[in-house]
Amino acid sequence: MVENPWYTGEVAPAGGLLARPVPAGFPSPADDYVEARISLDEHLVRHREATFFLRVEGDSMRNLGIFDGDLLVVDRALVPVDGSVVIAVVDGAFTVKQLYRTAGGGAILKAANPAYADIAVSADSELVVWGVVRWAIHRVWPWNDDPSR
Repeated sequence: MVENPWYTGEVAPAGGLLARPVPAGFPSPADDYVEARISLDEHLVRHREATFFLRVEGDSMRNLGIFDGDLLVVDRALVPVDGSVVIAVVDGAFTVKQLYRTAGGGAILKAANPAYADIAVSADSELVVWGVVRWAIHRVWPWNDDPSR
């Protein structure tokens, strides 16, 4: 184990779920006890047979907290509603965007970055929604490392 001067040995064991959330504002006294063991599969996957994972490439969804290199948990069993983040194929091109239906029965795929234009899906276009993104998991440390590791 790497020597760490800040590690006191008084942390939750790996795989444990702490009984209370951690404040992201001001620090509060720690109640370091584990509520339960946690399985990420059970926590992140609602429909096992309909779920797949993929990695994001690009920054078109950054204002929704989805960044280049993030791992997405996608559920094919969910029916997208307006504003759902979906994995879609438009005319053979793969993308992750927010889906909105138009009054005329079409669809618009919106990026969450103003540098990218909306994609209007016309009646002449082919749109296939592969699934709804339920989770985006992004690396916190090391910050600028290969996201595939």
